[in-house]
Amino acid sequence: MTGVTESTPPRVVPQVPVLNAANALTALRLVLVPVFAASVIMSGMTHAGWQMAACLIFAVASATDLVDGWIARRFGLVTSVGKVADPIADKALTGAALVLLSWYDRLPWWVTALILAREVGITGLRFWVIRHGVIAASRGGKLKTALQTLAIAWYLWPMPAGLADVGPWIMAGAVVVTVATGFDYIAQALRLRR
Repeated sequence: MTGVTESTPPRVVPQVPVLNAANALTALRLVLVPVFAASVIMSGMTHAGWQMAACLIFAVASATDLVDGWIARRFGLVTSVGKVADPIADKALTGAALVLLSWYDRLPWWVTALILAREVGITGLRFWVIRHGVIAASRGGKLKTALQTLAIAWYLWPMPAGLADVGPWIMAGAVVVTVATGFDYIAQALRLRR
C-alpha cells in the first residue's frame, strides 16, 4: 500500500456535433416554411394544383418534426441548438399555415389568434420554469399537434364540398385540445415553480 487511492475518472460526456441528421431535418423544416407560404399564396386558395403542392409541402415539413425528434433521441443527437430550433420551426410552420388560412377566409381569425397565443404562452412558460425543471410534451400535446396538422392539411387540400365540411370539425377538436393542454401546462409550470 502506497497510500494512493484510486479514484474513478471523471465521466466523459461525448460532444454531439451540431451538424447532424436531426438538426438537418429541423433546418429543412425551417427552409420549407417560406416555400410552403409561397405555394399557398400562388394558389390563392383557388388553384387546385398549387393547393395540392402547398398541402404536400406542409405534410413533408410536418413529417420532419416526427423524424428529427426520433433520430435525435434514438442516436443520441440531442443538442442545445436542436432544442431551441425544433420548437421555432414547428411554430413557424403552424403559424404560417394558420395565418394564411385566415388571410384567405378559410379559418376564422379568432381560431388563429387563440392557437398562436397558446403556443407563444406555453413557450414562454417553458422558459419561465426552465431552472426548476422541464415541461415535457404530454400525450395531449401530441394529440393537439396531430389534430392541428390534420385540420390544416384538410383545409389546404382542394376537397369536394361534402368533405370540405369535415375540416371545421377537425379544427374544433384541435382548438378544444389546444386550450385543455394549455391549462394542463400552466398547472405543471406552477407546480414546478413551487
